[in-house]
Amino acid sequence: MAMSLIQNPKSKIQNQIIYPVILAVPDTVNDLKPKERVTFLSRHARRALAISAEKSRITLGEIAQDERNVPLPFNGTFWSITHKTEYVGGVVAPSPIGIDIEKIYARAKSLYHKTASEAEWALADRSLTAFFRYWTSKEAVLKAAGTGLKDLSKCRVIRIRDDHHLEIEYETKKWQVAHAYFKDHIASIVQNDFKINWTILPNP
Repeated sequence: MAMSLIQNPKSKIQNQIIYPVILAVPDTVNDLKPKERVTFLSRHARRALAISAEKSRITLGEIAQDERNVPLPFNGTFWSITHKTEYVGGVVAPSPIGIDIEKIYARAKSLYHKTASEAEWALADRSLTAFFRYWTSKEAVLKAAGTGLKDLSKCRVIRIRDDHHLEIEYETKKWQVAHAYFKDHIASIVQNDFKINWTILPNP
């Protein structure tokens, strides 16, 4: 599918507001067959994307991805979506962007080593919240960079700014990431020079 967007001038990127949108998934989705559920979640994520575009005063048409399912920008405007069992998310922005959502729940300790190095863990405790901050932040950055989880080990947390922000180094570039917390979930988004205005809508 194709997407038509109107780009804001690059000179306005610094301190520009972007509007990531998180939508709760209706409970009735659990009654759907697996393939139908995936289709619904994908469409629901695109609803979040459409709301983000509307808030950004951007004309949103159809969307397109390449053969690796990497979102293709149009007119210099970028977009990202994410969908999980209970929530979906979407955002548009005038530069490469990535968003990810995860539910915070117990994970095997072996995943901590795969997710981050000892040097990275020295920056934070090894709590579940810290684990999912690291995981979703790296996922968001890799989405923005147009690569995949194969580069997870190359994506390094280098600074914890506070409970809602951290910094990642990837491909010789530093990426600023912001978090939102809601209903036992965390969402992470590439922030860089943007101001973030989150919209989290409850189950319809």
